[in-house]
Amino acid sequence: MSGPPARRRLPLAVLGAASAMLCCAAPAVRGDAAAHGQTLTNVVFARYTEHSDNSERMRRLLSPLAAASLERELRRAGRTLTGQPVNLADEKFVVYLPALQPKSGFGLLVFVPPWQDARVPPGWAAALDKYGMIFVSAARSGNDENVFDRRVPLALLAADNVMAQYPVDPQHVYIGGFSGGSRVALHVALGYPDLFRGALLNAGSDPIGTREIPIPPRDLWLKFQSTTRIAYVTGERDEAHAAEDMISGRSLHRWCVFNTERQVEFRAGHEVAGAAALSRALRYLLENGQAEPQGLAACRAGVEAELAEGLQRVEALLGDAPRAAEAQKQLIAIDERFGGLAAPRSIDLATRLH
Repeated sequence: MSGPPARRRLPLAVLGAASAMLCCAAPAVRGDAAAHGQTLTNVVFARYTEHSDNSERMRRLLSPLAAASLERELRRAGRTLTGQPVNLADEKFVVYLPALQPKSGFGLLVFVPPWQDARVPPGWAAALDKYGMIFVSAARSGNDENVFDRRVPLALLAADNVMAQYPVDPQHVYIGGFSGGSRVALHVALGYPDLFRGALLNAGSDPIGTREIPIPPRDLWLKFQSTTRIAYVTGERDEAHAAEDMISGRSLHRWCVFNTERQVEFRAGHEVAGAAALSRALRYLLENGQAEPQGLAACRAGVEAELAEGLQRVEALLGDAPRAAEAQKQLIAIDERFGGLAAPRSIDLATRLH
């Protein structure tokens, strides 16, 4: 198959002016009628939740200083960051319902594509049926769309609407994507570990703890470390993305995320995972991963020590006016690296610097 459009990096704070929406509308799904084991096309959802709210996405997916900067810019412009970024009445989704429902409820895979149409990748239905996994994906959510204002909220709204409409086991809810969509999936999984228990990263990945993918608030971060499972799947001949998987995986391990598995699909290039590779990845995600990974406590202690040392250096510079610029530079670096883990102290230091 032909390759997807060129990937687009996650913007730091490009939320734009969000349109206010009615909250908590009754869930509804409309589209082509279908029984289990079939695909529903042109599905329209109607339920909004806090997960996709503009302010909530900002809290979870931006670093504290970036979020504070955005709020200041909006206030100066006389705007507020409230409401929902999309009108669900205008959006279409594809939903695949597996043939059989597990006793504990369906699993759910929310898929972020690099392409524009909503479709189930070829061959995936068999694996979805095998594990009782509902599949949902949005149209107009490809690499050319805005990440914060469309791709992220569409994925969140898809998850919440399917979970409201069908008996889904919340312990088996995952997000995935291919190529550029996979990068979005990683960022969403990092910010929403209370919603997604794992991520399927198919031929697209990034390191975390960066300006583009900051660490979320502490409570979410600790949950991500403890319970989230990450499955990398990349073609053997897709050398560039395979190398990125290694960089991403090493980054996760440095950040004390040990529930990861890397799978190489033999003789495959930059293409969507085949049915067998998908099945192996789903099997890994569905494994019980609630026990604390070995070495997590010691790794966390090392990260906390590094963070404390950096904040102390900034604190020491605050009383020296000629070195205020250096303090600001170091604080921005801490914010980009440690994100929500550095709050609220990073916010306090930034206030004192101004």
